[in-house]
Amino acid sequence: MMHRLILIFTLLCLPLFAHAETLKLTAKPIVTGLNHPWSVAFLSDGEILVTERNGQLRRIQNGKLLPQPVQGLLPFRAYGQGGLLGLALHPQFANNHWLYWSYTGSGQGGYSTHLARGKYQNGQLTEVQELFKADQKSNGPVHFGGRIVFDRQGYLYLALGERGERDNAQDLSNHSGSLIRLKDDGSIPADNPFVNTPNAKPEIYSYGHRNQQGAVIHPQTGELWTHEHGPQGGDEVNRIQKGANYGWPIVTYGEEYGGGTIGPHHKAGFIDPVYYWVPSIAPSGMVFYTGNRYPQWQGSLIVGSLKFELLARLVMQGNKVTKEERYLEGQIGRIRDVQQGPDGYLYVLTDETNGGLYRIELMP
Repeated sequence: MMHRLILIFTLLCLPLFAHAETLKLTAKPIVTGLNHPWSVAFLSDGEILVTERNGQLRRIQNGKLLPQPVQGLLPFRAYGQGGLLGLALHPQFANNHWLYWSYTGSGQGGYSTHLARGKYQNGQLTEVQELFKADQKSNGPVHFGGRIVFDRQGYLYLALGERGERDNAQDLSNHSGSLIRLKDDGSIPADNPFVNTPNAKPEIYSYGHRNQQGAVIHPQTGELWTHEHGPQGGDEVNRIQKGANYGWPIVTYGEEYGGGTIGPHHKAGFIDPVYYWVPSIAPSGMVFYTGNRYPQWQGSLIVGSLKFELLARLVMQGNKVTKEERYLEGQIGRIRDVQQGPDGYLYVLTDETNGGLYRIELMP
């Protein structure tokens, strides 16, 4: 009887999940032949830029993948889960042409996530500047993070992983396992939460993260939301608060690979996730949908899954998830990025050797 009660309680505590699809969708290939594409950005003139983790910064024009990649990138190293990663346009890109990207850089002690920018026009980067490089370099091949997002005030956020060394995420004296906040030129905002904390890295905005793979600004509140990979279970969606601790590895819904408890689900002083997955879906890419191509999806949080090769729609009521729906499972491959295009369609990248950019359309 006790085991039955425990099982019922566990099921009641799990996030609400619905297998039923309310829309019939298809993924239309725009281009294929991409080498592990990681991030996509849409320019106002119709050009699309895509980073290849193991390769280059590629250009798509009029539905065609151009043979010549963008020139002028800083050297980077494709290493394990690292390489050429996140991509973002400056909020005033149309005027200043600043393009930002994250990548794996090397130095004494191994590798870490770096951030750079350059002025982009017609396939060429100029005035290239390295803005930030995470310290605590490591030879570990995992958890580089790399997503980049700007908020409404023009501050830049770079999501980092803890590089597979979990205790780093609770140590403010290194960047690993944190969310970095910078001005657009790479300088440190005076109101960052740990600017005056002895031995803390002043770029840190929040910490206690395992491996953040999605970052987006809420279209109504302007808040930053991120998601991160748990270990075995415990992938999280989080609302980011200034100076907050998100718990890894002290608090988690995940467990050790092969079984075994890591920590409790809740503990005073740590921020609980808005939503979590058990088992893990390996989330990657994330966007709040605001278009009109799928009107009933407006306000939903759309997340890609690497592990289950699907799109997850999280139905929102305020800041709470009321239902999850899953689409396209196993149809196009591991989904690495999800973005809303200027035309109101959702676009996804597939993390494959022969990866592609796909537009998500309603089936006739």
